[in-house]
Amino acid sequence: MAYVRRDAGTLTRAEKRRFVKALLEVKRRGEYDEFVRMHIEYFSSDGEHGLRAAHMAPSFLPWHRRFLLDLERALRRVDSSVTVPYWDWTRHRTTTSAPWTADLLGGNGRRSDHQVMTGPFAHREGNWTIKVAVTDAAFLTRDLGRPRDPIDLPTKSDLEWALKDPVYDVTPWDSTVTRGFRNKLEGWGTGGGTSWRNHNRVHGWVGGDMLGGASVNDPVFWLHHAFIDLQWYRWQRRHRGARYLPAAPPRTGEGQHGRIVARHQRLPPWDVTPDELEDVGRIYRYA
Repeated sequence: MAYVRRDAGTLTRAEKRRFVKALLEVKRRGEYDEFVRMHIEYFSSDGEHGLRAAHMAPSFLPWHRRFLLDLERALRRVDSSVTVPYWDWTRHRTTTSAPWTADLLGGNGRRSDHQVMTGPFAHREGNWTIKVAVTDAAFLTRDLGRPRDPIDLPTKSDLEWALKDPVYDVTPWDSTVTRGFRNKLEGWGTGGGTSWRNHNRVHGWVGGDMLGGASVNDPVFWLHHAFIDLQWYRWQRRHRGARYLPAAPPRTGEGQHGRIVARHQRLPPWDVTPDELEDVGRIYRYA
């Protein structure tokens, strides 16, 4: 039977406690840092050579869907009642609303160095030392809303702009495309960080460790990506019959040959294809 992922704002005290406890145990076992390493390894951009699997490519959504499933399976090995909740940032939009409460993810970082001082993932609690990162800081950092250069969370209309596009993705299948659901949801724009939308803008709003390849160090990464995954599900429901694109890989000599994953190609590092990840209704559903 499929299990259920719920809105973080609707979790009971017991559900929040079990989720946090399982996450801390996965961290204690050393498994969590492997997820951080994997995301850093696959955080490649348009300007780099080789395959892009996780970002700036059509496989952004199936790659993170499988990544979420792996984390969720690790949590459920600790406690089979636990699922990854999602953060609906179109509804919970303040620095003190869900999920930024002391009994879930804790709050903002302090002004001086952005170190998170509250909640179970604060460094001073002794359970969440940053061991794999692109900086030397051992503590979790956040800069919610970026007060010195304010940024807003995406709105329902921003999501609708992406959801109403009936095509999954378009050539050249990268961060420069202005059509297609995938990049409108992933959120790359031509004006740098100031033009980011949806997924990318949320990373910018959280700030701190959520900026860059080591963003997995902040547990909100999973709640954010569960909500992104929910949007893919909603898009599929709205555009019945619309499929992951490209259906076939770019040909030899084309600019994106060997750089993106087509529908029936293996999605590294797993032995699974985007086609196999389009329907996971037998595994989980959203409340």
